[in-house]
Amino acid sequence: MIVITAPTGNIGRRLLSLLVEAAPARGEELRVVVRDPARLPEAVRDRVEVVTGSHGDAATVDRAFAGADAVFWLVPPDGSRTPDEAWTGFTRPAARAFATHGVTHVVGVSALGRGTPQAADAGLVTASLAMDDLIAGSGVAYRALANPSFFENLLEDVDSIRDGVFTDTLAADHRAPLVAVADIAATAADLLLDRSWSGVDSVPVLGPQDLSPDDLARIMTEELGIPVHYRRESLEDLRSTMLGYGLDEAFVEGLVAMKRAKGEGLDSGVERSPRAVPATGFAQWCAHTLRPAVLATPGTTDGR
Repeated sequence: MIVITAPTGNIGRRLLSLLVEAAPARGEELRVVVRDPARLPEAVRDRVEVVTGSHGDAATVDRAFAGADAVFWLVPPDGSRTPDEAWTGFTRPAARAFATHGVTHVVGVSALGRGTPQAADAGLVTASLAMDDLIAGSGVAYRALANPSFFENLLEDVDSIRDGVFTDTLAADHRAPLVAVADIAATAADLLLDRSWSGVDSVPVLGPQDLSPDDLARIMTEELGIPVHYRRESLEDLRSTMLGYGLDEAFVEGLVAMKRAKGEGLDSGVERSPRAVPATGFAQWCAHTLRPAVLATPGTTDGR
């Protein structure tokens, strides 16, 4: 039995699609934890067992993990909480339930940076790494998917990209890895279906090359057929904007600290491992995902 948390999110819905197709041939049953079962695709509703509720709730995970062998764990970011509450606090009931129900394998969505000088003060990333430690301490075999920033973050800028500009806080020439969420889902599926691994480790999930904001702008210009430019935003402007959205102040400081750490090299220097399926390139992602979103009627994209 494999349990999938956050099955309607960016990564979870792709993972669920992969597992629904592959799991039956391996004799694996699937169970999902979801707040609103109506958000599950109709095609999979009768192919999975559904536990309704939040996977941050002790009673819900107690039901969900009973009889489970493996769990895909993803914490949905919650800007109304402090980083510690949003990651470690949310995960604590699940860590207890892993031990109570004898779950043997967990695959979690985490971040790059462990072992770097920047990781001690990297805000949301530091909180994510602490979550990994909590899960590892529960006694399960654990693989933390160590991710850089996602290509999909650019979907939040679709309207401005349509007007020819996108923003971030990195220096324009700062190269760093990025990744498509489809690659994260595929890596998680491989680990969940072949549980011959043991112990605790991180698995970096990276695109095929490091890219700078200027590189992204050039590739977007080529793939979208419109001139796209990068505009660097200051950390102070980012802080003001996020606070203006009413987010928890400590969460905003964690976001700013993460952005600062990334600018100082938090995600750099990670060795790329050979993959059975080639990693998604940024130009490929632009053609298949970003271009349709940019060309859509303004206001009709769902940001996923």
